[in-house]
Amino acid sequence: MPDEQLTKTPRTTLIRNPKRADYDRSVAYAIIDATPLCHVSYIIDGRPYLTPTFQWRDGDIIYWHGSSASRFLRQIVGKEVCLSVTLFDGIVLARSAFHHSANYRSVMLFGEATQIEDIDKNKHLQGFVDNLIPGRWDTLRPMSDQEVKATTVFSMPIDEGSVKIRTGPPVDDDEDYSLPIWAGVLPLSQELQAPQPDPKNLEGLELPAHVRDFKMG
Repeated sequence: MPDEQLTKTPRTTLIRNPKRADYDRSVAYAIIDATPLCHVSYIIDGRPYLTPTFQWRDGDIIYWHGSSASRFLRQIVGKEVCLSVTLFDGIVLARSAFHHSANYRSVMLFGEATQIEDIDKNKHLQGFVDNLIPGRWDTLRPMSDQEVKATTVFSMPIDEGSVKIRTGPPVDDDEDYSLPIWAGVLPLSQELQAPQPDPKNLEGLELPAHVRDFKMG
């Protein structure tokens, strides 16, 4: 049973604006579960790389996927990576350019990338698909052996990390509050729009319930 708090280390300790830090595991999980998009960074041959991809969580393990043909991904097995998930909640408009900011919720995790063995890969790919759209996997044709082979799945324990959150209005210098300048927040959110059917769908196909009833977060 993992600790209720993420492991706090020198590299996950916030120095600037420490009040924005949170190490509560449940807060981190809520952010991770709210969006599939993440960014994974790693060092290969002394050079930094950053890859956007989809992630999904199963308990206290986070997973992500990539192409088996990627020479970069083949080199991160067993090496440390940094994975981040961010929700962009608003643009903060202040009375000075210096104090403009953003409202956001983010999780940063550190750990060793473990490659999932082929024998277990299909199970985890099902978790990936059903994390995107619950109930989708059972409606699809089975993945071919070649498709499974062409996909790499990585995992990492959710352990060392931190949450950083900014909310609320701008924080201006005291003397600037008397200036006749509008300040405030432009809230942003992900909005699910109406499904757009593939023009190549077979005629007469109805929108499936798992698509019709899908909700973000």
